[in-house]
Amino acid sequence: MYETYKHIPFHSANTFTEETLIQKSQHYFEHLNQRRSLRFFSEKSFPIEVLENIILAASTAPSGANKQPWTFCVVSSPELKRQIRIAAEEEEHISYDSRMSDEWKEDLRPLATDWQKPFLEVAPYLIIVFKRPYEIEVGGKKHQNYYVNESVGLACGFLLTAVHQLGLVALTHTPSPMDFLTKILNRPSNERPYLLIPVGYPAENATVPDIKRKSKNEVLVWYK
Repeated sequence: MYETYKHIPFHSANTFTEETLIQKSQHYFEHLNQRRSLRFFSEKSFPIEVLENIILAASTAPSGANKQPWTFCVVSSPELKRQIRIAAEEEEHISYDSRMSDEWKEDLRPLATDWQKPFLEVAPYLIIVFKRPYEIEVGGKKHQNYYVNESVGLACGFLLTAVHQLGLVALTHTPSPMDFLTKILNRPSNERPYLLIPVGYPAENATVPDIKRKSKNEVLVWYK
């Protein structure tokens, strides 16, 4: 028989009037609408406590059966960042040359991105998010985790929101395949690389593509 968690009272932080709630939701949208994926980072660092709090915020995300199937590895070592850049660019070069379809490359063309990833060395921190399909118990027995991709995806969303809230910038980088990250960081067999996220300050005179987000009518369907 499994034990159940003790249930404790829930205290809502929402004490707003409807008018205030509308205003705050509008401000929150406007704030997040300024978030951009950036490829031009400053070398300027910031206290590690900031990054630790960002990751703790990410780890508050919901997860299947509360298994929290994630590990956040932070790399600040110049040597490791160099190794990661070299390995990532090798995979990206192959992808742009032979793995990616013409349609895919045409969709990427307006963003002016290619296989070269200098930001992997410039950004002060790289967060490598690993998903954990299962846990390894004492004695080597495997214990399954549930809804792993969904859970880790939610945690990454929380992380990006926390980064933006602090006025920092990030990029969701997915060199594929990413097995080189497991080898370089010597991660255990129950972890799989999920996302590589450089975090830092924007470089002086940094630019971003002038993209447009979908409108409310394109992303929202009401059933009243």
